[in-house]
Amino acid sequence: MRMSKMYLPTLREVPSEAEIPSHQLLLRAGMMRKLVSGVYSYLPLGYRVIRKIEQIVREEMDRAGSQELLMSAIQPKELWEASGRWDNFGPEMFKLKDRNSREFCLGPTHEEYFTNLIKDEVRSYKQLPLNLYQIQTKYRDEKRPRFGLIRSREFIMKDAYTYDMDEEGLKKAYENMWKAYDKVFTRLKLNYKVVQGDTGAMGGKVSHEFMAMSEVGEGEIAYCNSCDYAATDEKATVIYKVKEKNEEELEKEKVYTPNLKTIEELVDFLKIEECDTAKALIYKAKGEPIFALIPGDRELNETKLCNILGIAEHELEMADDETIKDITGAESGFSGPIGLKEGVRLLVDSRVTKMKNFVVGGNETDYHIVNANYGRDFTGEVVDDLLLIQEGDICPKCGATLKMDRGIEVGNIFQLGTKYSDSLKATYLDENGKEKPFVMGSYGIGVSRSMAAVVEQYHDDKGIIWPLVVTPYHVIITVINTKKEEQMELGEKIYDKLQSLGLEVLIDDRNERAGVKFNDRDLIGIPIRITVGKRASENIVEYSLRRDDEKMEIDVEEIVGKIKEEFEKEGLSI
Repeated sequence: MRMSKMYLPTLREVPSEAEIPSHQLLLRAGMMRKLVSGVYSYLPLGYRVIRKIEQIVREEMDRAGSQELLMSAIQPKELWEASGRWDNFGPEMFKLKDRNSREFCLGPTHEEYFTNLIKDEVRSYKQLPLNLYQIQTKYRDEKRPRFGLIRSREFIMKDAYTYDMDEEGLKKAYENMWKAYDKVFTRLKLNYKVVQGDTGAMGGKVSHEFMAMSEVGEGEIAYCNSCDYAATDEKATVIYKVKEKNEEELEKEKVYTPNLKTIEELVDFLKIEECDTAKALIYKAKGEPIFALIPGDRELNETKLCNILGIAEHELEMADDETIKDITGAESGFSGPIGLKEGVRLLVDSRVTKMKNFVVGGNETDYHIVNANYGRDFTGEVVDDLLLIQEGDICPKCGATLKMDRGIEVGNIFQLGTKYSDSLKATYLDENGKEKPFVMGSYGIGVSRSMAAVVEQYHDDKGIIWPLVVTPYHVIITVINTKKEEQMELGEKIYDKLQSLGLEVLIDDRNERAGVKFNDRDLIGIPIRITVGKRASENIVEYSLRRDDEKMEIDVEEIVGKIKEEFEKEGLSI
């Protein structure tokens, strides 16, 4: 491709709305453009990357025995009502009506649609197992689209669904897809971890997420270097040891604590530690007040709370000051479990029940209660684990110390079981002629998000550094002075030769200053670079790689050999 003919609107300045490197660089490098918040167009260079990622996904899915099809992004309300997700999925679902007032959604995912497709046509156990996938645009009305392609309203996704006779078949399908995902993300040259995930709105009991490691990732993960334990912060089990107190239960006492609304202020005033307090958090779950109590030195995990309550995350909100005063009788900051308004549901983290003589809010403005004890002074619904994992916690698998890191979720896999086949009445006949529900799995890869993840892991202060496997072009030929006949002739000769070998080549034949050309090639990140300059008449060019600063002058005849070496290093061939 000739850059003089190419639509490549690069930017010198960082767009004001772009917060992270991938967002900044994909805009600056002319790979995408924003239409509205969370909606992007892929320009020629960026779309070439998208197609290469899609092809890698397609190859590994096909190799794993999955069959590709393509379904509509528009789905009727009835399918989602049958599964119960029309209302439960939440405000992220784009909903619309046609001219006849029939309701539809723009698909955020396709479990219902796929299941409805096969339920009347796959009738016998002899047709199982079945594995289907598509690569398609999905839609989610994010409350706060941010980070470019990492959290957007419209995104490209590969979603696959497996249908088996039983749990044993599902586990085999799950393992098969796990291996396929490993191959995809390894081929994409991503540094990633596989972690236990929360099933959330998808349902099912088992889920894993494939996280591309990045300091700007929105997902936090806990992992153990001594064993293979890894989980998202939403899912991770917290092993918390209560501070031992070898003393009797002391008489509780109300203490005047004027304007001390935070744990930090309280412990400073009372000269105690945070672990000597219990923290009260008051929410509304579907409009009903919920009181949660956890150790004062920890944070509450709202995902775990939602799972216990059996609600979606959008149905949980912090209680307002009026609600807090109504159920406790005090202003916010002085809430406690003793003397709550009758009928208020109190959830207590199990670790609180093992604490002794701790401090809680007094349910009276400017007062706290010291020497509170569970069982004697109050009771509630004891919940095994309401806590959010943190650095230094104990690994629940081997007892070593956990570490925390951030990542971008680029893939997920779910064991759905019969959640959707039951609700949509999707059954097959077993070998005895008995109807049984399909046992399902669901598997997603964020294609557009994977492009952003690659850029996050492969860039420097000059621009993107594409791995060969996904780069929009393999080689860029920079002709320093297009007005010099010998330079253009040699550039064209190399261009034709490399293209004849099947390489994807850019030639910068623009009438621009050398500095502009060098800045653009650094920005767009083509991995192999050939510079045709003053020694063109000697058939000598400069050869370099985007990933390092080393430059060498070589004879034109050496170019193909050098490129082959580079391909071989990445496990590729020309």
